[in-house]
Amino acid sequence: MDISAKIESILFLKNEPVTFSEFSKLLKVPKESVQITIDKLQKEYENRGIVLVTSDEEVSFGTHPEASELIEKIQKEEFSRELGRVGLETLAIVLYRGPVTRREIDYIRGVNSGFTLRTLLVRGLVERREGEGRSYIYKPTIKLLQYLGVTKKEDLPEFETAFNKIEKFESANNPNATNDNE
Repeated sequence: MDISAKIESILFLKNEPVTFSEFSKLLKVPKESVQITIDKLQKEYENRGIVLVTSDEEVSFGTHPEASELIEKIQKEEFSRELGRVGLETLAIVLYRGPVTRREIDYIRGVNSGFTLRTLLVRGLVERREGEGRSYIYKPTIKLLQYLGVTKKEDLPEFETAFNKIEKFESANNPNATNDNE
């Protein structure tokens, strides 16, 4: 598999911006090779539905600007729907366990939560901040707490019980886990 296919795979898996340095480390190639390959991929995606969005140091998948009307229509339909079980499950983890990384959410749920987190972000229910290293942390927004009628997450129903159950689950499934969010 060539480097461009590997870059695509990593971007698809992570579903969030990846730095050129991280690509270089993961692929064991010089950073310059990563940059050249990303430039080449950007040209290949010029007439596709997805594009590579880059900053000085990061790259991520995005939708083509010419598809903005279609994407906006789909997002409006998405907002008119209920969150569903998956969205509520992810939101509960962020509320009761947050601040929490996507990796931790994925671990608790047992599946990739990238798309669900994006939906919650777009709806303004969770916010994403820089975490330690290259990861992001997710936490509930003030808007969500207001909507739920609480002034802080500790006022949520059964907060202590739910928090303890999540901790017990994490401890049982990872004996080396430590809770660094207290």
